[in-house]
Amino acid sequence: MPASEPTILATSIGFFSRRRGPWDWRPGPVFDLAAELAGAGPEPRMCFLGQAEGDQPTTLTALYGAFAGTPFRLSHLNLFPMPNVEDIRAHLLAQDVVWVGGGSVANLLAVWRVHGLDEILRECWEAGVVLGGVSAGSVCWHVGGATDSYGPTLRPFTAGLGFLPYGNGVHYDSEEQRRPLVQQLVADGTLPPVAHCTDDGVGLVYRGTTLVEAVADREGALAYEVRRDAEGTVTETPIVPRLLS
Repeated sequence: MPASEPTILATSIGFFSRRRGPWDWRPGPVFDLAAELAGAGPEPRMCFLGQAEGDQPTTLTALYGAFAGTPFRLSHLNLFPMPNVEDIRAHLLAQDVVWVGGGSVANLLAVWRVHGLDEILRECWEAGVVLGGVSAGSVCWHVGGATDSYGPTLRPFTAGLGFLPYGNGVHYDSEEQRRPLVQQLVADGTLPPVAHCTDDGVGLVYRGTTLVEAVADREGALAYEVRRDAEGTVTETPIVPRLLS
């Protein structure tokens, strides 16, 4: 069964390390949540999109290793140097979850649009495939946010898919440029009057375009609503997430 309504899981959540090397990952509880939101059966189908880092083979090796021995039926869609599946639309619509990795959100969206994924992913979302991701894979579903796509100094990005009519801030507690820039972009109208932001380890669950809850894979991490009022004043309100088991 697909999700009961269009669902997005936008996060600053990565994998856990098994501490046996830099690429030896294990999936955290956010993936079980994504499968649950999708109404997936005992073998959730999840496709990984890694265009934000140019479809790196090392990442795919780590991903398949992480999910080996789990119930997940993992696949991936490469677009570099060409698609690795014959029918992108059919493949993505057959998934329970589409998960987007981190990297350059500007490059990600540019490549997606060349291949028509902006329209395909909207169709998937509306059909009940849960769309999720981390970092660039969070910002992409929103109007935009702050990005290091253009260099180490963060800059505004406003060319997101806009399925969610908000700004988005990721890595809010771990990269010192993020918080002040997101607040500035909301204040000056570069971003919409509401932005939702996540500390590392936190994700946002949207049903339709409504934020229904924040979740976390660690204690002490928070989500935030950054809002501009009619006078242009910006306020930041913490959102305490539900801790995932």
